[in-house]
Amino acid sequence: MLRHRPEGSGHPYSVDTEQRSPVTPVAGASAHLGIRADAGVTDVTCTFVWMPDDAAPQEQELALARVATTSRGRVTDGGHLASAAARLARAVGGWQVETPVLRRGGRYRYRFTGVRDDGRVERTRWFEFRAATWETEAADATAPTIAEIGGARVIPGSVEVLRDDERPRRVRFALPLAAGEHVTGFGERYDAIDQRGTELDAVVFEQYKSQGAERKTYLPVPFAHVAGGQGWGFHVDTSRRVWFDVGACTPDRLVVEAEIDAETPLTLRLFDGTPTEVLSGFLDHAGRATELPAWVFRLWASGNEWNTQAEVMRQMDLHAEHGIPVGSVVIEAWSDESTFTAFRDAEYEVNADGSPHRLVDFRFPADGAWPDPKGMTDDLHARDIRLHLWQIPLIKMRPHPEGQAKADAEAAVREDILIREPKPAGGTRPYRNRGWWFPLALMPDLTDERAARWWTEKRRYLVEEVGVDGFKTDGGEHAWGAELVYLDGRRGDEKNNTFPVAYPAAYGELLRSAGKAPVTFSRAGFTGSQPHGAFWAGDENSTWDAFRWSMNAGLTAAASGIVYWGWDIAGFSGEIPSAELYMRAIQASTFVPIMQYHSEFNHHRTPSHDRTPWNIGERTGDERVIPLTRRFVTLRERLLPYLQHSARVTIATDRPLMRPLFFEWPDDADIWSAPTQWMLGDDLLVAPVLESGVDRLAVYLPAGEWFDVWSGARHTGARWIDVETPWDRIPVFTRDERMCALFAPE
Repeated sequence: MLRHRPEGSGHPYSVDTEQRSPVTPVAGASAHLGIRADAGVTDVTCTFVWMPDDAAPQEQELALARVATTSRGRVTDGGHLASAAARLARAVGGWQVETPVLRRGGRYRYRFTGVRDDGRVERTRWFEFRAATWETEAADATAPTIAEIGGARVIPGSVEVLRDDERPRRVRFALPLAAGEHVTGFGERYDAIDQRGTELDAVVFEQYKSQGAERKTYLPVPFAHVAGGQGWGFHVDTSRRVWFDVGACTPDRLVVEAEIDAETPLTLRLFDGTPTEVLSGFLDHAGRATELPAWVFRLWASGNEWNTQAEVMRQMDLHAEHGIPVGSVVIEAWSDESTFTAFRDAEYEVNADGSPHRLVDFRFPADGAWPDPKGMTDDLHARDIRLHLWQIPLIKMRPHPEGQAKADAEAAVREDILIREPKPAGGTRPYRNRGWWFPLALMPDLTDERAARWWTEKRRYLVEEVGVDGFKTDGGEHAWGAELVYLDGRRGDEKNNTFPVAYPAAYGELLRSAGKAPVTFSRAGFTGSQPHGAFWAGDENSTWDAFRWSMNAGLTAAASGIVYWGWDIAGFSGEIPSAELYMRAIQASTFVPIMQYHSEFNHHRTPSHDRTPWNIGERTGDERVIPLTRRFVTLRERLLPYLQHSARVTIATDRPLMRPLFFEWPDDADIWSAPTQWMLGDDLLVAPVLESGVDRLAVYLPAGEWFDVWSGARHTGARWIDVETPWDRIPVFTRDERMCALFAPE
């Protein structure tokens, strides 16, 4: 077996052994060509041919060297994805070669020949490419590659286009950065709020843990604020990948590079004014959040080992026993893990045509995991608790599907609702997931209305008959590959980033059609995600670093128009958090839009890794955990009217609900020394404790009059103050003295 894929798997941050790198080679440099071969191949060569437009072909034989095979950049790091990552290891060898320096003009052709240990010879088909060059675009070009809308900030002479002899491939240009300006936004960013001096990109990616260290994100948006100077911002209006050098190489220039096609110029939307005016200009195009009901602001509770009806209700009973109000429960491990539409242990007849089931079609054994899903849901509703079920936008194909899963896969192919990929010999076939989670699964094209309706109708009974209130729309990052083919004929390089936008939108439409609020809970997104449900910051360990990264993520997401946002309180993975970390995270979560805890699957090993307050209290031996959690969750309940009013104001005015301070004080340089402080609504200033062992914290109070919500003490702003931070206190200040009553001791 010899395998070469010029574009590789589509992993945006890892070069696969068997790909061409770069995919679009550049004249004046070499390229790397690679293959994978089975263990019986002992020698590999590459026939490499340059075919100039005006001269005879020039052919060379290049010998390949063995190399270590890659694992697509995946780091095996414990938890439920570790075994999936390990499955990527293959008993194959890698071979690579560096080409001669490439020239512009004409075509390059190449193929590989392998010799097996028994003397047999194998060859691949021929592959072709053209070398490209960067060309400076004239300022007076008749067909400019950049279309500026709303202003003119592109630095003259900075526009360059990467072209081969077929079409333009990329464009790059520079925007000016003045001294004292800060650049923020870019969607959900974990490493920092101010990105000046860094390099980053915008491509949807599943970075399992350590997002702040790896500087990758589930929810990129190619939109940014430039604050602290004149006040402006920009949006690179494309769904293709974009790269940003934010003054890293040249301090006074923000360089943008983007993939393009040959059909239309790249649109750069520019906005002038205050941060709110900049965000409003962007949201006029991207869309605004849909107002969700007040209950989304109550505590969300979840654990990946709550995989039976008895366990879910036991946990809800424990909330009641400990006096900790809960508003929503998310059940991840509810389904058969095959169809993701049927409860585990349910008995039913297979619909061979892949058509939807109704509740009456199911029989739930009394001794099964879920003996009465509707009864459970009714019980939860009677307790004023909403129910959300976990989803994944894939048709699982490992192990080989049987029963309804097999019928669904066959129907999906027959009904032509799947994303497809090119076949080596021509034509297309259903795309098989290339990632580490649910490898080789089929993927419905949820960007297509017909396909999305086919998919969501199979879940309608859950909403209309069982009574489910929302869905955790997890895992929207599985579309890898520029060459994928969507149902509207467009390629993956244009459409992959739009998939996680369409995914929760489809589930939201299902909920709306059943008369319910469109409550979805997603981790992935892109431009256009703003109107669709709520979001959380994704998978992370229980560490102080992850806590800080998550706060950055919430503030940058808010600056990019995401209203309903939260994170897994104190992390969901790895060893449980310390009591101190848990309590500080509970305090901070009281003052972000979505307050929720969750824990990763731990194979039911003991001791438990649940992030419930009673488990953390028991495991750490700290008796303060439960009473402190009760106190802050109860405070959260008192804040519900304020939160609901503030969300309504946010949607009407575009002032973020979880509001970075630069929105209100853009000319105050001191706020950038307190980047993880924020306003919650118009009246509350929050300064979380983000490090261990802190009993005093320097808090910056912007201009105005402020009241400490705990003591009622009055402070004049535009200065730093020293605040005591005992274990049960988070610094919070208000501009409205009347709000202090909400924080009075019970």
